[in-house]
Amino acid sequence: MQNKDFALGIDTSNYTTSLAITDVKGAIQADRRKILTVKQGERGLRQSHALFQHMENLPELILELFDQIDKNRIGGVSASNRPRPIEGSYMPVFKAGVNYGKIVAASLGVPFFGFSHQEGHLEAVRHNSILSEETEYLAYHLSGGTCELLHVTKEAIRIIGGSKDLSFGQVIDRTGVALGMSFPSGRIMDQTALKIRDELRNNMREKAADHRKEPVNYLKKIPIDGLAINLSGMETQLQRELEKGADPERLIYELFWNMSDCLCRLTEKAVVETGCDRILFTGGVAASRFVRESVHDYFEDKSWKLVFGDPDLSPDNAVGTALLGGRELWQSNR
Repeated sequence: MQNKDFALGIDTSNYTTSLAITDVKGAIQADRRKILTVKQGERGLRQSHALFQHMENLPELILELFDQIDKNRIGGVSASNRPRPIEGSYMPVFKAGVNYGKIVAASLGVPFFGFSHQEGHLEAVRHNSILSEETEYLAYHLSGGTCELLHVTKEAIRIIGGSKDLSFGQVIDRTGVALGMSFPSGRIMDQTALKIRDELRNNMREKAADHRKEPVNYLKKIPIDGLAINLSGMETQLQRELEKGADPERLIYELFWNMSDCLCRLTEKAVVETGCDRILFTGGVAASRFVRESVHDYFEDKSWKLVFGDPDLSPDNAVGTALLGGRELWQSNR
């Protein structure tokens, strides 16, 4: 009898078609992704356009995956079926992954499982981290459309803070598009922010040795109300400064500095309020090297558990979804 030691995961977010295979030990056997196409100058995709691209991408990626691995070893198929694990959470793009996942599962004669996109994000980073056995932790979901501070327990994932309007990812991408960059713009802007940071530290070593003392000239700090923030004001500042002729690279640096500073201050308040000092960061914004290093520097004297995980597993991917499906399949063996 064929050993069914693989789990297939599918995720069809608004900007990436993703497939992954994990094994019974949780090791990644395959990770295939295709970023959706956004026309130059546009700041995103409509759901209908994203859904169409997923329907075009999935057959190609599935066939490529089956050329890479033995499909007869797949013991179950899972797919992201909604944005968050709550009643009424829905986005049309996830129908593509669910429908293809059910077809593949039926064809292979194996069970199908559905999980939320957010659960997949958390699991992808948590699985092989120091939080893998924790039953309670705080988590940031920082992506192109989400900026949420979560309190995660065995019973539920509860939003306790975050942005009331725009996400950090939206501010980054809108600024990048305004500067003539392709969408998404996060990676190139992160590199720019790091370059300017290093130049400032070389030129003003004494003032900039401590992240918290680095100067910010264009942008005001992001205000925090309880555990909530608003980011539309910062986007307005960015666009206004660009129109006034601000140095684009310095402005990008200050955007990333402000995001990092806000996350640090918000985290301090969340730990005090909840008493939980285990914090996980996921989503495409959490892949930023500037943000990661800034947050670690800020809390270097704390004994808190801060987990960013592999940068490749922070953006949209199907690894977490595959891991969750594998847990359902092999839970009795754990």
